[in-house]
Amino acid sequence: MRCLSYKSMIIMLRVYKQVQQWAKRLREVALKQQYGAIHGDDGREADGMGEMAGADGTEHDQGVLSGHSQVLLDDGQDASWDAGGQWQERESRNTLKHVTGLGELQDVTEVEYRKVRLERVVLVGVWSSATSSQQQAEESLRELAALAQTAGAVVCDGVLQHRYRPDAATYVGSGKAKEIADIVALNEADTIIADDDLAPSQRRALEDATKVKVVDRTAVILDIFAQHATSREGKAQVELAQLQYMLPRLRGWGAALSRQAGGRAAGADGGIGSRGPGETQIELDRRVIRTRIARLRRQIAQMAPARDVKRGSRRRFGLPTVAVVGYTNAGKSSLTNRLTGSSELVENALFATLDTAVRRARAKDGRLYAYVDTVGFVRRLPTQLVEAFKSTLEEVADADLIVHVVDGSHPDPFAQIDAVNDVLADIDGAEDIPRIVVFNKADRIDEATRERLEALMPDAYVVSAFTGEGVDEVRHVVEGMLPTPDVYVEALLPYTAGSLVSRVREYGQVENIEYRDDGVMVHAYVDDHLAAQVIDASID
Repeated sequence: MRCLSYKSMIIMLRVYKQVQQWAKRLREVALKQQYGAIHGDDGREADGMGEMAGADGTEHDQGVLSGHSQVLLDDGQDASWDAGGQWQERESRNTLKHVTGLGELQDVTEVEYRKVRLERVVLVGVWSSATSSQQQAEESLRELAALAQTAGAVVCDGVLQHRYRPDAATYVGSGKAKEIADIVALNEADTIIADDDLAPSQRRALEDATKVKVVDRTAVILDIFAQHATSREGKAQVELAQLQYMLPRLRGWGAALSRQAGGRAAGADGGIGSRGPGETQIELDRRVIRTRIARLRRQIAQMAPARDVKRGSRRRFGLPTVAVVGYTNAGKSSLTNRLTGSSELVENALFATLDTAVRRARAKDGRLYAYVDTVGFVRRLPTQLVEAFKSTLEEVADADLIVHVVDGSHPDPFAQIDAVNDVLADIDGAEDIPRIVVFNKADRIDEATRERLEALMPDAYVVSAFTGEGVDEVRHVVEGMLPTPDVYVEALLPYTAGSLVSRVREYGQVENIEYRDDGVMVHAYVDDHLAAQVIDASID
């Protein structure tokens, strides 16, 4: 990493102060413009509307996105936001947020900052009565709105179209594409987000019809993962997923389609080694991306041994492991904090946890065990992410118990359960691990909802990580389902084996430990790994 000189730091500081002044001016101008765009001459606010096909075949508008933020985000922000709300919501993260590391910059002028004005988006979805219901389609669009908010965008409107199948050319059809273009112009939107994975040709055609950028659901999820990745392994996994997503979607423009010539045709940039038939720029880009993908896969593979060592040490010491899984923002980290007494920082955002966190807890009998807080799942999780985070999901396969956390306040919690079960089904060995279901956020559900959940899943537990309701019962059940040591040892250990005696106390069930003149007499139940160590260290 190249260090910046004192002169460069002074220049950078001046640039930063200048950008701050520009940001303040832009905020004032943008607020005035957005206030006028939101509030018309009659003073009413524009509601998020969705279009549905009625029983008579005619299309009519419905408020699909009303209250969309409350579907997944805890802090329910109403769809009818005030003029300054978009600045207050994520100003700390989006205003002048540094994108690249200063130590890696070649020049101060390469410093990039996020745009001061939040990106304004219009959501578009297509549903068919043959594959889903209207309620499921609306819920999916609300979830997309929450994802867009987490990515740092402002949702202006939503369009939900009922048709037999998505249009192969423009996803929504040429007529509907023109209507969406009018909605985009009316809301001064910057981006259209589709609630499905778009083919490259569909995305290009919709961009040509609406004259704004078009992204799909997968791109939004990848962007959220990129924002929240913190560890070296997490960043590498996200970059791998992004490159795999980007590779088939490269698009050449103008000179980018021309071939790179060698010899005299290449001019001053040509030279020895550059002669030949050449390749187009897009072919070069694809080759660079494939090379980077191969390098990232090697890096992630090299990181796997460290994770295996950690898992191996837990198995070697006989430390039982509880994997906490669930839909994104179901409250897994909050519940884990309650169960372990930890004070790890939790965030009210989708995919706030990307790096697996292991936290120790102590059972009532004195034994230690560990909770593994895993990455959250989502419906239609991109296959690129499943592949990239395979090493992280392997933590689930090594667990002794799975605690499946569900947001009990969600309008359709059982759809979330199915989404998580679909991902777990792809993890080898996960289906054989015992699991319990915990409905979280009991403080946000009424009595009728609680009774319905308990009737549909009588073996589940209803808790609140916020108030602590029901947490003790879940802790008791978890400790009762942990594997118990089944090897009885009676051995005399030397005083030099004090660390081994400590492990017996922590990971075994001790009946008696007697300190004698000739050593420490241990009577305890331990697992086979620890039993072998005790026997090897014992005094004959």
